[in-house]
Amino acid sequence: MQIQVDTSKGIGNKDALERWADNELNEKLNRFRDDITRVEVYLSDEKGDKGGANALHCSMQARLGHHQLITVNHHGATQDEAFRGALTKLLGSLETTLGRLKNHRDRESIRRDGGVAGQ
Repeated sequence: MQIQVDTSKGIGNKDALERWADNELNEKLNRFRDDITRVEVYLSDEKGDKGGANALHCSMQARLGHHQLITVNHHGATQDEAFRGALTKLLGSLETTLGRLKNHRDRESIRRDGGVAGQ
């Protein structure tokens, strides 16, 4: 699983942020490691020097092998809040999407095995 972190001009300390984000994503997405080929994170400060509530935006994209791209977004007052909010949404989307795929594969294998027992 490749991880890429990009930031806008308003986001400081990019190297430390990249290391931290890489560790967080590897830890939290470990159970999906076989399904995810790449995760892209983009952090931006939408209000610049103006500040204010929910000024920071985090967008995450997970690329899955043989499936659609999953994209989530979250706004927060801090980098941490924006990142963790997006990560929580990404985890939920991955669980839903990959759970559906697993259920579909299970149904397909039952059909190929001859259907309902006793028929």
